Amino acid sequence: MRITLAAILLALVLNTTVEAGAIDANPSNYRSLLATLRPGDTLRLGPGTYPLLPLIRLTGTPTAWITVEGPATGAPAVISIDPANPGCCNLIQLDTASYLAIRNLRVDSALVVAIDGVNSRGVTHDILVENCTFVGQGSDQGTIAISTKGFAWNWVIRGNTIIEAGTGLYLGSSNGDLQFVGGLIEGNLVMDTIGYNMEIKWQLPYTPPAGLSAGPHKTIIRNNVFIKSKPQTAWPPSFSAGARPNVLVGGFPSSGAGTDDLYEIYGNFFYENMDGESLFQGSGRVALHDNIFVGGDFRAMSLVNHDLPIKLAYVYNNTIYGHVTGVVVSGSQLQDSLVTGNLILADQGFSAPAQRDNLVDTVANADNYVNQPSFVLGSMNFFPRPGRVTGPSLDLSKFTTETDYDRDFNGTAKGLLQFRGAYAGEGTNPGWVLRAEKKVGGPGAPDRDTLAPLSPSGLRLLP
Repeated sequence: MRITLAAILLALVLNTTVEAGAIDANPSNYRSLLATLRPGDTLRLGPGTYPLLPLIRLTGTPTAWITVEGPATGAPAVISIDPANPGCCNLIQLDTASYLAIRNLRVDSALVVAIDGVNSRGVTHDILVENCTFVGQGSDQGTIAISTKGFAWNWVIRGNTIIEAGTGLYLGSSNGDLQFVGGLIEGNLVMDTIGYNMEIKWQLPYTPPAGLSAGPHKTIIRNNVFIKSKPQTAWPPSFSAGARPNVLVGGFPSSGAGTDDLYEIYGNFFYENMDGESLFQGSGRVALHDNIFVGGDFRAMSLVNHDLPIKLAYVYNNTIYGHVTGVVVSGSQLQDSLVTGNLILADQGFSAPAQRDNLVDTVANADNYVNQPSFVLGSMNFFPRPGRVTGPSLDLSKFTTETDYDRDFNGTAKGLLQFRGAYAGEGTNPGWVLRAEKKVGGPGAPDRDTLAPLSPSGLRLLP
């Protein structure tokens, strides 16, 4: 129930604390309580199964978010299908919502066709989806764990686990409208999707909705684990709509608002793609640094014209290992590009119009440079051997306006900028072991501490 003045006074007498605006709910009463939520309220769903969670016209304020959350530990609150009409609705449906946090839920679509885990419509902004587990969105490639199908900005998608969805995250629309602007996607594990682990769609020119500046904006993608270790042949043919990269980001508008937006993609682990697609593909304006790419059978990185041209391609301090081409940068409308400071241990190094100071060798020679080159999760260790991956100091002056450009995969300062690859160190790796789990640590990781919706400054993105 809602905390009353009497409860607060009693708590003071008993020397205990209460959470103002906290409302306890269960499967029998949560739907009626949703309609009563006001800025600053937290709806706490107890353990149990909740058929659908409609979050319609829920609007907090910049200093008083509305939160809907399950238990942080123990038995979960499970958002599942409506048993009376199992194919009717997306499980968590946002529509015209803002300053809204969704936390600590298990979202289970039960493999029902076309039932997304989280789906948004209308205009949504300042939305947090944090520490949720998504399962059962794998009935076909078009079923999505987290999907935005309305104009969306300032979304934070943090610390979630997505397992065997058709598509993990699909942000924006296929025809270039309903744009996704200025997002922060960090600390997620997206594993063995049928299609994309994540796709952010290309964008047509748009008029910014009220409250959104014309930009430029950054969408930051950091410290995620993107795994496609199952080929599409592992699913029935009817489930597949064609091979896809692990991650694809599309281009920005050709004029007006958003033209100079930027994807900053760093501190991520990309693992395997056996369907003849790249581990990463991007167009528009992209900066990739301090990521680790392992496996695949085509390319690690492909920065090329897709729905829209590639216009800016900065690729620096990444580690690549696999029977692939390491990096391809190609586009007739490139305004600027540079591939520098990478450690590429691959069958083919790279193809790029501007490059310098990369260290390139074959998979067969990888153990000359790193501790334990391997394709086995948990066993691989690409931390450098002493004295093997250093050289003259890199010139990273093009990148100084980018977030954490001077931090490596572990979040360590790069110092004199002498290391090639994603690690600025040698010998024993002090950081996270590459495995099929959410990454611990990394650049910007202190920002990923659990944030109270009443203190939203940590959720705001850099302009």
